[in-house]
Amino acid sequence: MGGLYSSPEGARAVESRYRELLARWPVPHEQVRVPTAQGETFAVTCGPVGAPPLLLLHGSASTSAMWLGDVATWARRFRVHAVDLIGEPGLSAPSRPPLDPGTYAGWLGEVLAGLGARRVRIVAVSLGGWTALAFATRRPEQVERLALLCPSGIGRQRVLPLLRALPLMALGGEGGRRHAMRLILGPQAAGLGSAGEMGEFALLIHRHFRPRHGRLPVFPDADLRRLTMPMLVVTGDRDSLLDSGDTRRRLAGAVPGADVRVLPGTGHLLPPQTQEIMNFLESVHA
Repeated sequence: MGGLYSSPEGARAVESRYRELLARWPVPHEQVRVPTAQGETFAVTCGPVGAPPLLLLHGSASTSAMWLGDVATWARRFRVHAVDLIGEPGLSAPSRPPLDPGTYAGWLGEVLAGLGARRVRIVAVSLGGWTALAFATRRPEQVERLALLCPSGIGRQRVLPLLRALPLMALGGEGGRRHAMRLILGPQAAGLGSAGEMGEFALLIHRHFRPRHGRLPVFPDADLRRLTMPMLVVTGDRDSLLDSGDTRRRLAGAVPGADVRVLPGTGHLLPPQTQEIMNFLESVHA
């Protein structure tokens, strides 16, 4: 894990705080590790045994702790598997293979096999959304429904906000990091650090973690046309990282059945979508 962080001490600080948050998972759960070709993958599993499986994939520079406010609702009806992405600041392997959709689809397929979940619903954010799309476009028969929040890999990726934020992350001290996160995440990030433990945890991660900086591959229309499952996509009209208008345009052409919602006055960090996603997951209509 050390190579992902600026120091071993930073890695230990993030892991320690993450474990503290996991200890407060709001429903009975188990922590599991699944062997894969990329190393062990960590997941938190909860909800009724035998219920339909629901896979959760967090975003870049994040962990499965991001679901603490949602999981109690979703676990009432689903067997939830919150998976830590490889190469991110969770408890999965520090492996960072090239950002090739086939590689990540293969990894996620191994994870699902290890969890005993053959056909799943997926809720995913940003980089997690890219990973979900890599899997769903290659194994659509294994995806029952797909709910994506500000997914990467569809609309154009914007680089300028990251270029502005990186010096602030590296040299700007605590105030600089807060400003950088507002540049990256948008209006909802304005209260980070004053909005409780999750904001403080995000700042702790960004103090020590080295995120990926390369562009994520964009899925061609031919791949997107394979997404025939019911699909909900929620984005913000002020997303500084991804062109939400381009996301909506491309999906309208390639996946006309997708429910695409662009929230006004919202950036890459969305307000909670817990009940909207639950309604979609439970819907009997396409």
